Amino acid sequence: MPTLSRRRFIAISASAAVLAGGPALGAPARHWTGVALGAHASITLSHPDAARIVAGVQKEIDRLEDIFSLYRTGSALMRLNRDGALDAPPFELVECLGVAGVVHAATGGAFDPTVQPLWDAYATAHAAGHAPTAEMLAEARRLVGWSGVEVMPSRIGFARPGMALTLNGIAQGYVADRVAKLLQMQGLDRILIDTGEFRALGGMQDGGAWPVSIENTRAVGLRDRALATSAALGTSFDQQGTVGHILDPRTGLPARVSGRTVSVTAPTAALADGLSTGLCLLDEAEATKVVGQLRDCRLV
Repeated sequence: MPTLSRRRFIAISASAAVLAGGPALGAPARHWTGVALGAHASITLSHPDAARIVAGVQKEIDRLEDIFSLYRTGSALMRLNRDGALDAPPFELVECLGVAGVVHAATGGAFDPTVQPLWDAYATAHAAGHAPTAEMLAEARRLVGWSGVEVMPSRIGFARPGMALTLNGIAQGYVADRVAKLLQMQGLDRILIDTGEFRALGGMQDGGAWPVSIENTRAVGLRDRALATSAALGTSFDQQGTVGHILDPRTGLPARVSGRTVSVTAPTAALADGLSTGLCLLDEAEATKVVGQLRDCRLV
Protein backbone atom coordinates (compact mmCIF):
# COMPACT_ATOMS: atom_id res chain seq x y z
CA MET A 1 0.00 0.00 0.00
CA PRO A 2 1.21 3.58 -0.56
CA THR A 3 3.12 5.40 2.13
CA LEU A 4 1.86 8.38 4.10
CA SER A 5 3.48 10.72 1.61
CA ARG A 6 2.22 10.48 -1.97
CA ARG A 7 5.00 12.73 -3.26
CA ARG A 8 8.71 12.01 -3.46
CA PHE A 9 9.87 15.27 -1.93
CA ILE A 10 8.95 17.38 1.08
CA ALA A 11 10.06 21.02 1.15
CA ILE A 12 9.82 23.62 3.89
CA SER A 13 10.94 27.21 3.37
CA ALA A 14 10.55 29.96 5.95
CA SER A 15 12.02 33.24 7.11
CA ALA A 16 11.47 35.65 9.95
CA ALA A 17 9.92 39.08 9.73
CA VAL A 18 12.19 42.06 10.24
CA LEU A 19 10.83 43.73 13.37
CA ALA A 20 12.25 46.08 15.94
CA GLY A 21 14.31 43.94 18.25
CA GLY A 22 13.75 40.95 16.01
CA PRO A 23 16.01 38.98 13.67
CA ALA A 24 18.29 41.02 11.50
CA LEU A 25 17.72 41.31 7.79
CA GLY A 26 19.87 38.87 5.90
CA ALA A 27 20.13 36.29 8.67
CA PRO A 28 22.07 33.28 7.33
CA ALA A 29 19.93 30.53 5.87
CA ARG A 30 20.31 26.97 7.09
CA HIS A 31 19.61 24.18 4.64
CA TRP A 32 18.86 20.61 5.71
CA THR A 33 18.14 17.55 3.58
CA GLY A 34 17.10 14.14 4.78
CA VAL A 35 14.06 11.89 5.05
CA ALA A 36 10.68 12.73 6.60
CA LEU A 37 7.34 10.93 6.30
CA GLY A 38 9.06 8.31 4.17
CA ALA A 39 10.08 10.88 1.53
CA HIS A 40 13.13 12.94 0.67
CA ALA A 41 12.86 16.23 2.55
CA SER A 42 14.38 19.68 2.46
CA ILE A 43 14.15 22.49 5.02
CA THR A 44 15.51 25.98 4.36
CA LEU A 45 15.22 28.58 7.12
CA SER A 46 16.46 32.15 7.29
CA HIS A 47 16.71 32.92 10.99
CA PRO A 48 19.55 33.57 13.48
CA ASP A 49 18.49 30.46 15.41
CA ALA A 50 17.87 28.32 12.34
CA ALA A 51 19.80 25.26 13.54
CA ARG A 52 17.65 24.87 16.64
CA ILE A 53 14.42 25.46 14.71
CA VAL A 54 15.35 22.92 12.02
CA ALA A 55 16.04 20.35 14.73
CA GLY A 56 12.66 21.13 16.26
CA VAL A 57 10.88 20.66 12.93
CA GLN A 58 12.58 17.31 12.39
CA LYS A 59 11.55 16.22 15.87
CA GLU A 60 7.96 17.34 15.34
CA ILE A 61 7.61 15.52 12.02
CA ASP A 62 9.01 12.37 13.58
CA ARG A 63 6.58 12.70 16.49
CA LEU A 64 3.63 13.09 14.12
CA GLU A 65 4.72 10.09 12.12
CA ASP A 66 4.61 8.11 15.37
CA ILE A 67 0.92 9.00 15.46
CA PHE A 68 -0.22 8.65 11.83
CA SER A 69 2.11 6.13 10.18
CA LEU A 70 0.78 2.85 8.78
CA TYR A 71 4.34 1.50 8.73
CA ARG A 72 5.61 2.13 12.23
CA THR A 73 4.26 -0.79 14.21
CA GLY A 74 4.06 1.23 17.41
CA SER A 75 2.29 4.26 15.94
CA ALA A 76 -0.98 5.33 17.50
CA LEU A 77 -2.86 4.56 14.28
CA MET A 78 -1.33 1.08 13.98
CA ARG A 79 -2.21 0.29 17.60
CA LEU A 80 -5.78 1.48 17.03
CA ASN A 81 -6.12 -0.68 13.92
CA ARG A 82 -4.60 -3.68 15.67
CA ASP A 83 -6.58 -3.51 18.89
CA GLY A 84 -9.81 -1.93 17.67
CA ALA A 85 -9.62 0.75 20.35
CA LEU A 86 -7.16 3.26 21.72
CA ASP A 87 -7.41 4.74 25.19
CA ALA A 88 -5.97 8.21 25.88
CA PRO A 89 -5.32 8.85 22.16
CA PRO A 90 -2.95 11.66 21.13
CA PHE A 91 -4.70 15.00 20.77
CA GLU A 92 -3.49 15.26 17.17
CA LEU A 93 -5.18 12.00 16.20
CA VAL A 94 -8.47 13.12 17.75
CA GLU A 95 -8.22 16.52 16.04
CA CYS A 96 -7.40 15.03 12.63
CA LEU A 97 -10.31 12.61 12.90
CA GLY A 98 -12.53 15.58 13.73
CA VAL A 99 -11.58 17.19 10.42
CA ALA A 100 -12.11 13.84 8.69
CA GLY A 101 -15.64 13.74 10.10
CA VAL A 102 -16.38 17.20 8.70
CA VAL A 103 -15.15 16.18 5.24
CA HIS A 104 -17.05 12.88 5.42
CA ALA A 105 -20.31 14.74 6.11
CA ALA A 106 -19.65 17.43 3.50
CA THR A 107 -18.95 14.88 0.74
CA GLY A 108 -21.95 12.73 1.56
CA GLY A 109 -19.73 9.89 2.71
CA ALA A 110 -17.39 9.85 -0.29
CA PHE A 111 -14.44 10.60 1.97
CA ASP A 112 -14.21 7.81 4.54
CA PRO A 113 -11.00 6.84 6.38
CA THR A 114 -12.48 3.41 7.21
CA VAL A 115 -11.68 2.19 3.67
CA GLN A 116 -8.45 0.62 4.94
CA PRO A 117 -9.88 -2.95 4.72
CA LEU A 118 -10.66 -2.24 1.06
CA TRP A 119 -7.09 -1.00 0.58
CA ASP A 120 -5.82 -4.24 2.05
CA ALA A 121 -8.06 -6.29 -0.24
CA TYR A 122 -6.85 -4.49 -3.37
CA ALA A 123 -3.20 -4.45 -2.30
CA THR A 124 -3.19 -8.13 -1.36
CA ALA A 125 -4.92 -9.27 -4.53
CA HIS A 126 -2.81 -7.21 -6.92
CA ALA A 127 0.38 -8.26 -5.14
CA ALA A 128 -0.66 -11.80 -6.10
CA GLY A 129 -1.21 -10.71 -9.69
CA HIS A 130 -4.98 -10.48 -9.88
CA ALA A 131 -7.90 -8.22 -9.02
CA PRO A 132 -9.77 -8.79 -5.75
CA THR A 133 -12.67 -11.20 -6.02
CA ALA A 134 -16.27 -10.20 -5.39
CA GLU A 135 -16.13 -12.16 -2.15
CA MET A 136 -13.02 -10.31 -0.98
CA LEU A 137 -14.63 -6.95 -1.69
CA ALA A 138 -17.91 -7.92 -0.02
CA GLU A 139 -16.06 -8.98 3.13
CA ALA A 140 -14.02 -5.76 3.17
CA ARG A 141 -17.08 -3.57 2.60
CA ARG A 142 -18.73 -5.01 5.70
CA LEU A 143 -15.93 -3.41 7.70
CA VAL A 144 -16.30 0.04 6.11
CA GLY A 145 -18.43 2.79 7.63
CA TRP A 146 -17.59 6.03 9.40
CA SER A 147 -20.59 5.58 11.70
CA GLY A 148 -18.72 2.65 13.24
CA VAL A 149 -15.96 4.89 14.58
CA GLU A 150 -16.38 6.48 18.01
CA VAL A 151 -14.05 9.41 18.60
CA MET A 152 -13.72 10.94 22.06
CA PRO A 153 -10.82 12.73 23.74
CA SER A 154 -10.44 9.80 26.11
CA ARG A 155 -10.93 6.95 23.65
CA ILE A 156 -11.23 6.02 19.98
CA GLY A 157 -12.96 2.74 19.21
CA PHE A 158 -14.43 0.68 16.39
CA ALA A 159 -17.90 -0.84 16.40
CA ARG A 160 -16.84 -4.05 14.62
CA PRO A 161 -13.75 -6.26 14.86
CA GLY A 162 -11.56 -5.95 11.79
CA MET A 163 -12.30 -2.28 11.10
CA ALA A 164 -9.27 -0.10 10.39
CA LEU A 165 -8.44 3.46 9.39
CA THR A 166 -6.16 5.00 6.81
CA LEU A 167 -5.43 8.71 7.09
CA ASN A 168 -3.36 8.87 3.91
CA GLY A 169 -5.97 11.19 2.40
CA ILE A 170 -5.75 13.82 5.13
CA ALA A 171 -2.72 13.33 7.40
CA GLN A 172 -0.22 14.93 5.01
CA GLY A 173 -2.23 18.14 5.12
CA TYR A 174 -2.60 17.92 8.89
CA VAL A 175 1.17 17.53 9.31
CA ALA A 176 1.71 20.62 7.13
CA ASP A 177 -0.64 22.60 9.38
CA ARG A 178 1.16 21.47 12.54
CA VAL A 179 4.60 22.32 11.17
CA ALA A 180 3.36 25.73 10.04
CA LYS A 181 2.04 26.41 13.53
CA LEU A 182 5.35 25.35 15.07
CA LEU A 183 7.33 27.66 12.81
CA GLN A 184 4.93 30.53 13.44
CA MET A 185 5.42 30.10 17.19
CA GLN A 186 9.17 30.45 16.58
CA GLY A 187 8.66 33.89 15.06
CA LEU A 188 8.68 32.91 11.40
CA ASP A 189 5.90 34.45 9.32
CA ARG A 190 6.90 33.81 5.71
CA ILE A 191 6.37 30.10 5.40
CA LEU A 192 5.69 27.61 2.62
CA ILE A 193 5.40 23.94 3.48
CA ASP A 194 5.02 21.13 0.95
CA THR A 195 4.28 17.72 2.43
CA GLY A 196 2.51 16.65 -0.73
CA GLU A 197 -0.04 19.32 0.19
CA PHE A 198 0.86 23.01 0.45
CA ARG A 199 0.44 25.30 3.45
CA ALA A 200 1.41 28.96 3.20
CA LEU A 201 1.65 31.53 5.96
CA GLY A 202 2.39 35.05 4.83
CA GLY A 203 4.06 35.68 1.49
CA MET A 204 7.52 35.68 0.00
CA GLN A 205 10.33 38.01 1.00
CA ASP A 206 9.41 40.39 -1.82
CA GLY A 207 5.84 40.60 -0.55
CA GLY A 208 4.28 38.51 -3.28
CA ALA A 209 2.22 35.37 -2.77
CA TRP A 210 3.94 31.99 -2.90
CA PRO A 211 3.62 30.64 -6.49
CA VAL A 212 2.59 26.98 -6.36
CA SER A 213 2.19 24.93 -9.53
CA ILE A 214 -0.57 22.39 -10.10
CA GLU A 215 0.51 19.39 -12.15
CA ASN A 216 3.23 21.62 -13.67
CA THR A 217 0.61 23.40 -15.79
CA ARG A 218 -0.87 26.20 -13.72
CA ALA A 219 0.41 28.46 -10.95
CA VAL A 220 -1.68 29.45 -7.94
CA GLY A 221 -0.64 32.22 -5.57
CA LEU A 222 -0.91 31.21 -1.90
CA ARG A 223 -0.88 33.47 1.13
CA ASP A 224 -2.25 32.32 4.51
CA ARG A 225 -3.91 29.47 2.69
CA ALA A 226 -3.53 25.82 1.71
CA LEU A 227 -3.68 23.91 -1.56
CA ALA A 228 -4.11 20.17 -2.02
CA THR A 229 -4.26 18.11 -5.20
CA SER A 230 -5.44 14.52 -5.53
CA ALA A 231 -5.40 12.31 -8.60
CA ALA A 232 -7.27 9.06 -8.90
CA LEU A 233 -4.20 7.47 -10.48
CA GLY A 234 -1.67 9.29 -8.31
CA THR A 235 -0.89 5.85 -6.91
CA SER A 236 -2.11 2.58 -8.39
CA PHE A 237 -2.42 -0.98 -7.20
CA ASP A 238 -1.59 -2.69 -10.49
CA GLN A 239 1.62 -2.57 -12.49
CA GLN A 240 -0.21 -1.16 -15.51
CA GLY A 241 -1.28 1.87 -13.48
CA THR A 242 -4.97 1.48 -14.24
CA VAL A 243 -6.46 0.68 -10.80
CA GLY A 244 -6.34 3.88 -8.78
CA HIS A 245 -5.77 4.22 -5.04
CA ILE A 246 -8.81 6.40 -4.23
CA LEU A 247 -11.55 3.91 -3.36
CA ASP A 248 -15.24 4.67 -3.08
CA PRO A 249 -16.55 3.46 0.31
CA ARG A 250 -20.07 3.36 -1.10
CA THR A 251 -19.26 0.87 -3.88
CA GLY A 252 -15.88 -0.60 -2.99
CA LEU A 253 -14.58 0.41 -6.43
CA PRO A 254 -11.86 2.86 -7.52
CA ALA A 255 -12.80 6.36 -8.64
CA ARG A 256 -14.92 6.19 -11.80
CA VAL A 257 -12.95 8.86 -13.66
CA SER A 258 -9.50 7.34 -13.35
CA GLY A 259 -7.63 10.20 -15.01
CA ARG A 260 -9.24 12.91 -12.92
CA THR A 261 -7.24 15.40 -10.86
CA VAL A 262 -8.87 17.64 -8.25
CA SER A 263 -7.25 20.67 -6.60
CA VAL A 264 -8.79 22.55 -3.67
CA THR A 265 -7.73 25.60 -1.70
CA ALA A 266 -8.90 25.99 1.89
CA PRO A 267 -7.94 27.73 5.15
CA THR A 268 -6.06 24.62 6.34
CA ALA A 269 -4.11 21.93 4.54
CA ALA A 270 -5.93 19.13 6.37
CA LEU A 271 -9.28 20.37 5.08
CA ALA A 272 -7.94 20.89 1.56
CA ASP A 273 -6.32 17.45 1.59
CA GLY A 274 -9.44 15.61 2.71
CA LEU A 275 -11.66 17.50 0.27
CA SER A 276 -9.42 16.93 -2.75
CA THR A 277 -9.42 13.20 -1.96
CA GLY A 278 -13.16 12.88 -1.49
CA LEU A 279 -14.06 15.04 -4.47
CA CYS A 280 -12.24 12.64 -6.80
CA LEU A 281 -15.23 10.36 -6.22
CA LEU A 282 -17.87 12.97 -7.16
CA ASP A 283 -18.77 14.45 -10.51
CA GLU A 284 -18.02 18.09 -11.22
CA ALA A 285 -21.48 19.36 -10.31
CA GLU A 286 -21.47 17.47 -7.01
CA ALA A 287 -17.94 18.66 -6.20
CA THR A 288 -18.84 22.28 -6.93
CA LYS A 289 -21.88 22.02 -4.66
CA VAL A 290 -19.85 20.51 -1.79
CA VAL A 291 -17.17 23.20 -1.92
CA GLY A 292 -19.79 25.94 -2.21
CA GLN A 293 -21.29 24.87 1.10
CA LEU A 294 -17.98 25.17 2.97
CA ARG A 295 -16.68 28.51 4.13
CA ASP A 296 -13.65 29.85 2.27
CA CYS A 297 -13.01 26.68 0.25
CA ARG A 298 -12.61 26.70 -3.52
CA LEU A 299 -12.10 24.34 -6.42
CA VAL A 300 -9.10 25.40 -8.49
